[in-house]
Amino acid sequence: MALRTIPPFRADHVGSLLRPKIINDAFKNYKAGSITREEVIAIEDAAIKEVIKLQQDVGLQVVTDGEFRRASYWSTFVERVDGLDISDSRFTFHDEDGHDQKFTAPIVTKKVSRPVSIAGDEFYFLKNNTQQTPKITIVSPPTMHMFRLEKTIKPGVYDSTKDYFLDLAQVYREEINALADAGCIYIQLDDVPIPMLSDPKVQARVKKEGLNPIQLMDDYIELFNDCLSERPKGVAIAVHMCRGNYKGKFLSEGGYETFADKFFNELNVDAFFLEYDSPRAGDFEPLKYVPKNKMVVLGLVSSKAPQMESIDSLKTRIDEAAKFVDIDQLALSPQCGFASTVAGNPITLDDEKAKLSLIVEVADQVWG
Repeated sequence: MALRTIPPFRADHVGSLLRPKIINDAFKNYKAGSITREEVIAIEDAAIKEVIKLQQDVGLQVVTDGEFRRASYWSTFVERVDGLDISDSRFTFHDEDGHDQKFTAPIVTKKVSRPVSIAGDEFYFLKNNTQQTPKITIVSPPTMHMFRLEKTIKPGVYDSTKDYFLDLAQVYREEINALADAGCIYIQLDDVPIPMLSDPKVQARVKKEGLNPIQLMDDYIELFNDCLSERPKGVAIAVHMCRGNYKGKFLSEGGYETFADKFFNELNVDAFFLEYDSPRAGDFEPLKYVPKNKMVVLGLVSSKAPQMESIDSLKTRIDEAAKFVDIDQLALSPQCGFASTVAGNPITLDDEKAKLSLIVEVADQVWG
């Protein structure tokens, strides 16, 4: 075994990183009208150069822009895709103490299309400021439906959800091909709906809405594959599966076993980033369904809490996972991004650096 030269890498990360205060201040000042959009971009550029250096300094082969140009992991998608807006989600975040947190979610107000690039500006800046492999993260297609279910589409816009999914897939195909034409070889789709559908409580909620969770999972996999049906050769596609990440709170819980055989084998992607930092994610046994041609990046390091995992405990957990899937198909990452929204998670920049350094060190010991 050896360190990989193509993505995903043995030491990888999900994408978002803690925004410096100057970024958050820029967002606020721009909304208040006290600075221009050009001034915001200049502030973002400088901060992204710093966060690129952070990733390179800890030894990562992959870099992102930390999602510093976004208010949340899906915000620019909604802003740049014509026909999308936001409204209240039909779900809530919660924590271990039972506290709930409402949030907004995408809503379809007219037929969707891609009038402009969604992440092209992010990629070009990354490409021009690093010698490492740039990774572009994009919100997953099912996210554009799951949080509002059958209330996602305003009346009269589409005859059916299936018709909406056909147009949505065209948006993704156009964006993926444009990124590939620009030289992007690593794209990650960030997905919350698939893990949510593995949660019995969410399944009950879906049924209450008049939908069949099994059929909905089939529809989401078909949507995913339609989005990826024209992707060029040489572009690695990963799916990050997350149970929700907002100020340390989560949306769902439960292992992957309910749909593991289906999504591991039927999703036409190269790798799965899987949340595995707490008992909420279940055990490793569902990994037995992973086919030989796909990678699994184990999200064993928490981005939600400052407590540091130990090298020995991480190596032990990797060994446990290797009982169900070949260790050469495995890699290591945080369980999620460090800041899925501008608010970030309840950790410090030093915590973030330490956790990324830890991932690189463990990967070197296991696969180097």
